[in-house]
Amino acid sequence: MSEHSPAPVIKRSEDVEYDPVDAADGLSKGVLLNEADGTPHFSMRRFTIDPGATVPKHTNAVEHEQYVLEGEYVVGIDGEEHTVSAGDSLLIPAGVVHWYRNEGDETGAFICAVPNGDDSIELVDE
Repeated sequence: MSEHSPAPVIKRSEDVEYDPVDAADGLSKGVLLNEADGTPHFSMRRFTIDPGATVPKHTNAVEHEQYVLEGEYVVGIDGEEHTVSAGDSLLIPAGVVHWYRNEGDETGAFICAVPNGDDSIELVDE
């Protein structure tokens, strides 16, 4: 390991705190790894979306790579809706309007990786 490499990190699931996301009832976020843990380029978060929950249309200043862990839910991306389930992967480019809706009876969960640094979220009027 070079002197400029980050130190390895193991963060246990019981050490991840989940907080509700203000703009969306039924959406919670846990930060798995981020700059505070020494990640040099990306942050990784785990989101859960409750049955019946919706996340309003919005944009982000940075790209999002997502991997669906469990459940089935609808993701709207740039005017098209897609039903996703465990094992599916998504790329949501920076600035693209997107939203979520869980119409099922099971909680959905996904991993979301984003570049470190500032991200501004803009809600989009219907």
